[in-house]
Amino acid sequence: MFKKDVYIDRRKRLVSKMSGGIALFPGHTDSPMNYISNIFHFRQNSSFLYYFGLDFPDIAAAIDLDSGESIVFGNDVTMDDIIWMGPQPSMRERCAEVGVTDSRPYNDLFDYVKKAQDSGRKIHFLPQYRGETKILMSSLLGMKAIDVNEHQSVELIKAVVAMRNIKDEYEVEELIKAAATGYEMHVAAMKMAMPGVWEQKIAGTVEGIALAGGGMLSFPIILSQDGQTLHNHDHSQTLKEGRMMLTDTGCESSMHYASDNTRTVPVGGKFNQRQRDIYNIVLAANNNATAMAKPGIPYFDCHIEAARTLAAGLKDLGIMKGDPEEAARIGAYALFQPHGLGHMMGLDVHDMEDLGENYVGYDEETKRSEIFGLSGLRLGRKLEPGFVFTNEPGCYFIPELIDKWESEKKFPDFINYDKAREYLDFGGIRLEDDLLVTDKGVEIIGERIPITVEEVEETMNS
Repeated sequence: MFKKDVYIDRRKRLVSKMSGGIALFPGHTDSPMNYISNIFHFRQNSSFLYYFGLDFPDIAAAIDLDSGESIVFGNDVTMDDIIWMGPQPSMRERCAEVGVTDSRPYNDLFDYVKKAQDSGRKIHFLPQYRGETKILMSSLLGMKAIDVNEHQSVELIKAVVAMRNIKDEYEVEELIKAAATGYEMHVAAMKMAMPGVWEQKIAGTVEGIALAGGGMLSFPIILSQDGQTLHNHDHSQTLKEGRMMLTDTGCESSMHYASDNTRTVPVGGKFNQRQRDIYNIVLAANNNATAMAKPGIPYFDCHIEAARTLAAGLKDLGIMKGDPEEAARIGAYALFQPHGLGHMMGLDVHDMEDLGENYVGYDEETKRSEIFGLSGLRLGRKLEPGFVFTNEPGCYFIPELIDKWESEKKFPDFINYDKAREYLDFGGIRLEDDLLVTDKGVEIIGERIPITVEEVEETMNS
């Protein structure tokens, strides 16, 4: 965890942003895989980690937004716990490490909340996404579990987003650690991408590197030679010459800060001309978006620039036609890139997605588009120093989507469907970097994973 002053300061700043009442932060509990004692790897709630830093199950915390006092509710270990897990620090000792002096037994949480309610105080809490936490909140607040999120605090959501969107120097250090392990993961995948290799063997090797780096995967591995399926978690195929392997993966640091990168490589280590042409278009879109990004620039504009670059490149190949700028603005390009350019990243790989994408990636000034492709952009607001986000343009030839658009006669002035059909067996390419906004522009977090055609081929054949 960070030094205790970091958590003390975060809680003080949160109090200053709120109008009063109680801010309640339930931590996570263990989740069984197939019976009560065989559990999934524990992962603490990210907002709980941000304000309290305590990374173990069965605890909750509250901040009195009027007095500024913080309380952690949790029980000391029993002798049975010690037998199975070894000696553990007391709750008081653990809380002292994050600057909390008031530690109470877990069941006191119920009396604490009831007393606040009886006094007419507002109970602020964030949206809940785990069933067991919804059940806890329903018991605490006296409502059905299914109705809990209807009472979430928008005031607290906005305050938390405003703080967590800006990464401090300590968080950036953790993100760089995650990036270093992510680099190893992707280089290993590149070197293994040879004909006859089972996708699952590569996916398993990559996951092992994440675990060996001190954390775990930041999300389930996307790895496939069918890269046209955007989130392809099926690793059942054997790699074939002439195909490309798309790997979208990342890891967490030991403190749960994420990396998230994508690289697409030719099976066997050599791009053919068709692959090279499309690849360089996507790389240009990535580089152009990075060059444009800086404080005060809406990331929506960077998305449009990447889309324009994609449309212009595909026009040069005869796949698209018309004005590339207009194709970007009206969504004609989205046949080939139906997703957004990127998303916020930090303690969560899609940072604070549990709090609502529109609260995180948009604001009163920048509203989400309803146009297909543009609507998929998770981050559209103006960039600010301290923002960390992904830049991940792509180009995909999705047979089913091409069939649908052609049958609907969509954008005939912009798409050459006959030419696009020549690429139905192509798959897809995505190239993703993680960026930090500085006072002057942006910088890639950590060492850039090999990305040019030459770098990729050299890495694969070294």
